[in-house]
Amino acid sequence: MSEPRALVVGFDDSDGARAALHAAIELARELGDRLVIVFGYEPPGRAGEEHGAAVAAARELGERVTRHALARAEVERVPAEVVLVEQRPVDALLSQARVRDARMIVIGSAREHPFKGALVGSTPHRLLHLADRPVLAVPAGPI
Repeated sequence: MSEPRALVVGFDDSDGARAALHAAIELARELGDRLVIVFGYEPPGRAGEEHGAAVAAARELGERVTRHALARAEVERVPAEVVLVEQRPVDALLSQARVRDARMIVIGSAREHPFKGALVGSTPHRLLHLADRPVLAVPAGPI
């Protein structure tokens, strides 16, 4: 029997991320895939004590919020793992999808106006243009 494919899901505990996790769990169960829950973080600056403290704080936040996502997948009996990546969220999701040859990337969307996403470069907007595989953008809140 072959190794299950991966579904990469971005998770930061926002409403959109929780909706994306729910959708990714359902898809993984239906497809027999495993989840790779990704938390990407890139603190501002690159030097000094402040940077080290910012990296530590961001990593601690990632560990805390993804713990809940992993527990939810376990309750649903979907194989999952957490990956914390010190990169911008978009880059973290793209790199993990490539490394794991993911079937798709699942990401939450904040239901912002498309023009705003294009101007400020929202993660879902950028993924839709940069990914080399399917991206499922799941809207926050009730569908």
